[in-house]
Amino acid sequence: MKAFVFPGQGAQFSGMGQDLFECSELAKERFAQANEILGFNISETMFHGSLEDLKQTKVTQPAIFLHSVILAEVLGDSISPDMLAGHSLGEFSALVVAGGLTFEDGLKLVSTRANAMQSACELTPSTMAAVIGLENTIVEDICRQTKGNVVPANYNCPGQIVISGEIKAVESACTSLIEAGARRAILLPVGGAFHSPLMEPAREKLAAAIEETTLGNLQCPIFQNVSAAAEMDVSKIRENLVAQLTAPVKWTQSMEAMLKYGATSVTEVGPGKVLQGLFKKLDRSFPTSSAEITS
Repeated sequence: MKAFVFPGQGAQFSGMGQDLFECSELAKERFAQANEILGFNISETMFHGSLEDLKQTKVTQPAIFLHSVILAEVLGDSISPDMLAGHSLGEFSALVVAGGLTFEDGLKLVSTRANAMQSACELTPSTMAAVIGLENTIVEDICRQTKGNVVPANYNCPGQIVISGEIKAVESACTSLIEAGARRAILLPVGGAFHSPLMEPAREKLAAAIEETTLGNLQCPIFQNVSAAAEMDVSKIRENLVAQLTAPVKWTQSMEAMLKYGATSVTEVGPGKVLQGLFKKLDRSFPTSSAEITS
């Protein structure tokens, strides 16, 4: 059974999507449509902007969504999943490919989400840190014991967790984590505490937008970050999309669940190969690939 996965924030690169634009009339139409929906020329930023330009959350999230979804549309029937998953933002790309969201509605939600998250980041000095080489329970315990607001945010693969919260609390937790035996605990170059309670203002804005958006029936199950379980029920999917902003991304658990469900291969649709690497950390022999256009 074929699993298709969609990357989240951090996979962007300068020049992303330009090959799609140059080889496909459908891609040209989609990028023009995106520029109109967003109210700024995101295709110009994707094709010619600097990494600094692409690092802005309000640009990054729509850009990765567009790269993933347009690539899937250009590839057409060759993207025929038995199951789907997306890392954080990637859930919205997966839902479009599954038929649950239209391209236009998906992009509008991603834009709302990105702007709301950007605004939430500006309210409290906050950050994230990658922790390598500790058991989940140890990281969870240290976060609970640390003064201030800091929580596990991304369970990326066995032995790799990202924590998120107020800057001082994250720094303090990192010190404790190294003392507890972590190989590394390093601050990440991000502008805020994603997937933490500090995203509550963004969650409220996204909830209102999702409430007004039609979600259709899915063609195959999606393994959502919040539940790490195969979801098909539209009301549950809606609920999980909102909860995701303040809850941890259970990616390790999602990968394990997809394997138990019967996945025999995984294809990453979108920029980069981060998710393939995480599958390899779980099972080095598991077949992974990138969805690619051929000229």
